[in-house]
Amino acid sequence: MTPADGGPALGPLPSQHRAWWCSDHGFTLVEILAVIMVISLLAGLGLPKLRTVVEKAKVARAIGDIDAIQFDLMAIESQNQPLPASLAAIGRGGIRDPWGRPYIYFPFPVSTRRNPPGARRDRFLVPVNSTFDLYSMGPDGQSALPFTAAASYDDIVRANDGGYVGLASGF
Repeated sequence: MTPADGGPALGPLPSQHRAWWCSDHGFTLVEILAVIMVISLLAGLGLPKLRTVVEKAKVARAIGDIDAIQFDLMAIESQNQPLPASLAAIGRGGIRDPWGRPYIYFPFPVSTRRNPPGARRDRFLVPVNSTFDLYSMGPDGQSALPFTAAASYDDIVRANDGGYVGLASGF
């Protein structure tokens, strides 16, 4: 039945319901700026934490590298063979620390092992190793012989003849 036949008049057909994101007008400039502000705020809070985590991972990698290199050197030493003059002699000459610099290896001559010249030293200026020094200069790329020097705080070092491998500031 239609209105012409005396039937009820039909109103307009219900329009399709659209979701709010399907509208024809798009986003306003204020909405876009609000989203950018929220994203910037979250990124600003997260980036310092990310940098800290990345730096800790680099230190952990340097510790692992030093452990592996010292294991090779101590294996040579345990066979009563002289320590090599460089890391290249054990196939580790090209290895670089996480900051892109070579690891520093300094074997001590047998005659000076009690007080080797050029050895890394603790806060009492006592040599920290008796056979060889092995370390990374850390993120700043600077180092000094005593661990207490400001340039040495971020170095990753081997001390106590391999009993400690970690940040010089923690020794």
